[in-house]
Amino acid sequence: AFKDVASAKEDKNRMINQAEGYRNNVIPKARGEAQAMIREAEGFREARIKRAEGDVAKFKAMLVEYKKGKDVTRKRMYLETMEEILPNIEKYIVPDGDGSNLLNLLNLNAQGGVK
Repeated sequence: AFKDVASAKEDKNRMINQAEGYRNNVIPKARGEAQAMIREAEGFREARIKRAEGDVAKFKAMLVEYKKGKDVTRKRMYLETMEEILPNIEKYIVPDGDGSNLLNLLNLNAQGGVK
């Protein structure tokens, strides 16, 4: 019986030591991962703030130009948008009627010549 009690105490101490070793390994690792996640989030926040500040500056500059000439600014913004999106889409001429005679426009500005 005495051996069983002594053995149980040794088992208890061994398990406590194992648990403390595990804790000493896991907690610093978890803290390090948490700090890395915090730094990543802070970097993301800073990038979003800088991008938003840039957007605000661009908007304010466009507002000044818009106040100088509303029609000209609207037309310029429209043309810039079209210039940006049109190269990425295929263009077709659809004649009146049933549309069975579609003509694909050639994209002569594409890399590699005619598409």
